[in-house]
Amino acid sequence: MTSSQLPPPHRPLPLRLLNAMGRGLEELGIRPMRFDDTKLLKAAQKKTGLQDFGDDRFLSGLRVLTQAIESEARPTLTGRILGQRQFLDLLTYRLQLIEHWKKHPEIAEEKIKRPLFVVGLPRTGTTILHSLLGQDPTIRTPLSWEVAMPFPPPEAATFTTDPRIAQTDKNLDIFRWLAPNFETIHPMGAVLPQECITFTTFDFHSIQFEVSFNAPSYQQWYLEHDPSGVYAFHHQFLRHLQHHVPGEQWALKTPAHLNYLDTLFDEYPDALIVQTHRDPLAVIPSICSLLYTMRCAFTDHPDPIEIGRQQSLQWSTYLNAGMHVRDSLPEKSNQFFDIYFEEVIEDSIHCVQRIYEHFEMDFSSEAKDCMTDFLAENQRHKHGVHKYTLEMFGLDEDELTDLFAEYCQRFNIKRQHKA
Repeated sequence: MTSSQLPPPHRPLPLRLLNAMGRGLEELGIRPMRFDDTKLLKAAQKKTGLQDFGDDRFLSGLRVLTQAIESEARPTLTGRILGQRQFLDLLTYRLQLIEHWKKHPEIAEEKIKRPLFVVGLPRTGTTILHSLLGQDPTIRTPLSWEVAMPFPPPEAATFTTDPRIAQTDKNLDIFRWLAPNFETIHPMGAVLPQECITFTTFDFHSIQFEVSFNAPSYQQWYLEHDPSGVYAFHHQFLRHLQHHVPGEQWALKTPAHLNYLDTLFDEYPDALIVQTHRDPLAVIPSICSLLYTMRCAFTDHPDPIEIGRQQSLQWSTYLNAGMHVRDSLPEKSNQFFDIYFEEVIEDSIHCVQRIYEHFEMDFSSEAKDCMTDFLAENQRHKHGVHKYTLEMFGLDEDELTDLFAEYCQRFNIKRQHKA
């Protein structure tokens, strides 16, 4: 299958009509709902009655991102509506969080002890490992609903009954309507563990935005931008979630931490890192398929060849950065544990047990039972089989082999069957 055979963007009739109206207006020289950072900031302030966004370093990210969407992403009218709603929500919650943190300085005193981060290329078993860790009653994972709607802060007494759970599920149902095949690639649910990359969207310094929008100039900006302030915000956000709903230990997950492991250790010196591994030639087209499916909800012009090129270069860069940090911090070697995708698929519970043993964590029978039940209810391919090939995204087997040669040699990565 080649890129020309990729499915076109899914368009229910109401969206086809809405986007047609948007195209008609643009043909008349009218670009409705233009992404404008100044207007978004003012709208959030008007909505909340608050003025203080905190450290203004986030403004440059917001500005670069909105400009990149206008000049590069080619969003449909649907994409504009969805994107601006997301940005307004992020700015609104940011205002509320900053105000809350000023009123409650004790939040900054919360201690985050030995947080466990699952990193590695996407599509390498990070999601299932993170979800399993979240089944341990002693481990706290950020759940989708509390990350999407972090104010007011979550409370222990209502943690399982908070109305934001139902609202988040409704929002996810809308996205399922927009991208009905997405769950064959990645599970969604209000009470499922969420990647901590979502924290950084409130700071507008996040790889998360490129999942929806092709914005290469923004991507280049955040690769060159000092991430230290972003990780300080990440830490404070985690304290916020923990303040009224504590756990003995956090389990977090974001593949993109690979590029910033030195900054992560600066912020969390006692962090524990589980790095997952898999053949990049199987991983990269799977990542590309995820992005293609997601971007189809926001544009009529998702470019599979450009997605293939961008993702190949990006993840080889991230892997190389991660290897460099590991080499430069030999004193942290015991804070790393490597595990392979094939092992996770063959016996996930045993993999978790090995993680606990390596980091001298207590693997209780209760935790094991909860994880076993979760696996029984969430079988692989529960929502269908994810299909993809290298050719779909213009990827060349030999070029990818060369690009990831150092990583594969370092971790003795075995080739899977051709994707």
